[in-house]
Amino acid sequence: MTTHPRPGTAEWDAYLAEGNAKQARKRVSADVLLRDAAGRLLVVKPTYKEAWDLPGGMAEANESPEDAARRELREELGLAVALRGLLCVDWVAPHSPWDDQLAFIFDGGTLSPGQISGLYPHDHELSACEFSPSDEALTMLPPRTRQRAAHALRALAEQRPVYLENGERSVP
Repeated sequence: MTTHPRPGTAEWDAYLAEGNAKQARKRVSADVLLRDAAGRLLVVKPTYKEAWDLPGGMAEANESPEDAARRELREELGLAVALRGLLCVDWVAPHSPWDDQLAFIFDGGTLSPGQISGLYPHDHELSACEFSPSDEALTMLPPRTRQRAAHALRALAEQRPVYLENGERSVP
């Protein structure tokens, strides 16, 4: 019979840490829909990708998706935005060299004229940012992101978050 350490002891914590180390880890991205007063969508041009993207990025170890989104906006665009809620989460299956991923999109609301006037890339990861009408902005995004962003825009209009798998609704 196998005996386990007693809860509350250093041995118990070591036992749990060993189990934790064997658990799967997920890559997590956190993007944000940001709009201007005309309803146009903010898109950014990463220096390390061919296509445009939504503002946001990858979460760091032990960072929540909301914190990752806020950090990325601050680092890349100098924006401090109160997120207004989750629009969608998309489980993305492994593809090419990448493991699976959880991709979150949050509602960042409408930026004020003052926020927009000071908007420019603040680090080497972005070369440009611009507002475009939603339909035009979607065509600028790569297919996976385009599909996810279209669902996020619908979720925003319906005021109801959506769960996706590979960019598709899994439940009608």
